[in-house]
Amino acid sequence: MDAGLSFSAADLAQTRFAVSPMWEVVTSYRVVAHLPDSAPHGRWAAQVRPRLVRAGLDRGWLAALVPGLGYLADFLNPTPAGPFPTLESELDAIRRASPADVRDDLDTLEGKGVAPARLRSLREDPAAVLPKVADEIETYWELALAPYWARIQKVLEADVFHRARQVAEHGSARVLSELHETVRWDDGTLRLVRRHCALTRDQAGSGLLLVPSVFAWPRVLTRSVHPDPPQLAYPARGFGSVWEPRTTAATDAVAAVLGRSRTLLLSELDTPASTTQLAAHCGMSAAGVSQHLIALRNAGLVTAHRSGRSVLYARTAVADQLLHP
Repeated sequence: MDAGLSFSAADLAQTRFAVSPMWEVVTSYRVVAHLPDSAPHGRWAAQVRPRLVRAGLDRGWLAALVPGLGYLADFLNPTPAGPFPTLESELDAIRRASPADVRDDLDTLEGKGVAPARLRSLREDPAAVLPKVADEIETYWELALAPYWARIQKVLEADVFHRARQVAEHGSARVLSELHETVRWDDGTLRLVRRHCALTRDQAGSGLLLVPSVFAWPRVLTRSVHPDPPQLAYPARGFGSVWEPRTTAATDAVAAVLGRSRTLLLSELDTPASTTQLAAHCGMSAAGVSQHLIALRNAGLVTAHRSGRSVLYARTAVADQLLHP
């Protein structure tokens, strides 16, 4: 199917980019729930899926609203007000979603054969159930994305800045043509080739919102809800390198400042880990690791994220920059 989104000069002027936490929530949930062995994200999914199962998130609201293929509930992806919305601002928009819009989304899901019994309560009383959906999303975020957000965000923001420079140097048409192999700019129209969901101007408002995603690959995803601008989530440049182990060329220099033990812990946090895991990997006592982590956290070099009875520690973007200048 070849669907076309026509552009006027005003639409081009209103085309913008945004990094959306909620787009990463829905695309990552689809990966971990339905494609856990997907090559680009298999390492991440192997770490995250057991946490989600223990928390019951493999059978919660997200499981009902984000099927493995095709349409997912539009109200989960509200239009960001700016280029870098917070998760909390997007969750507020979800909590305030129009009951009519929520029911329309449920009708669409049911029309495509997705009708879990638990969605009945959402249909009957959206205002009462949407806060529960938002609470589950917060739990999912803490378990699946927050420990990794520094490196995910770095890739997403780099994509936005790269494409903004490309727009300035070569114009919007070229950038739109380079988003994905199924996206083509053709004489004032953006065409989605071989797509099963249309993206047309009569379904949405003016402009276009372009959203890079680490988890969207291998496809692009769309949202068309009038009067909002249409949204197109596409694979970010460099998404495949997010989970690759990183070398630590600056380890000696950092160790001279932080000490060998704390530098070793930072190096081990290439993926989030608990105090017990770090102690086993680094040959330190759990008490010693805990003291070092407190100091690193106070210095803004690690963050802590609860996962059931454990706490996972993750490197911050500042620490990444120290180790990989």
